[in-house]
Amino acid sequence: MDQEACPCGSGKTYADCCAPYLAGRAQPATPVQLMRSRYSAFCKGKIDYLIATHHPSQRKADDRQTLAQTSADTEWLALRILHTDESQIAAGVGTVEFVAFYTSGGKLGQLHEQSEFIRQNERWYYMRGVMLAPIRLDRNDPCWCGSGKKYKKCHGTN
Repeated sequence: MDQEACPCGSGKTYADCCAPYLAGRAQPATPVQLMRSRYSAFCKGKIDYLIATHHPSQRKADDRQTLAQTSADTEWLALRILHTDESQIAAGVGTVEFVAFYTSGGKLGQLHEQSEFIRQNERWYYMRGVMLAPIRLDRNDPCWCGSGKKYKKCHGTN
């Protein structure tokens, strides 16, 4: 299982990428690593990890229930990191813009977000995200699924 490709799309095996973070054997060193590991946690239904990496000041009493419902209703398909600003990483803050593709209720969707991260006590946390408009894939763009094909020759055939 750990030799499978990591869901985060890094190109590494799960064992060499996000597994140590989700198992608590290591801590992400950058906001991008935390973003990727949180995406993998969504894919694998690791709700405890999602809660533990969400800044305590931002947690809600119903987080576990909400995350469990999302996990049951959603199949995460692909993650694409669009932009990261780690210029303030020494100050303990960072942002990551990403788009995550998923299916829910039989329909393809995407979550496009600008996420904010903060480091406290030598640990990175997800603080909040600003939802952005869905990205538009042009016919000749690489397909979101990572097949290497153009969108028009893969999932854009509708």
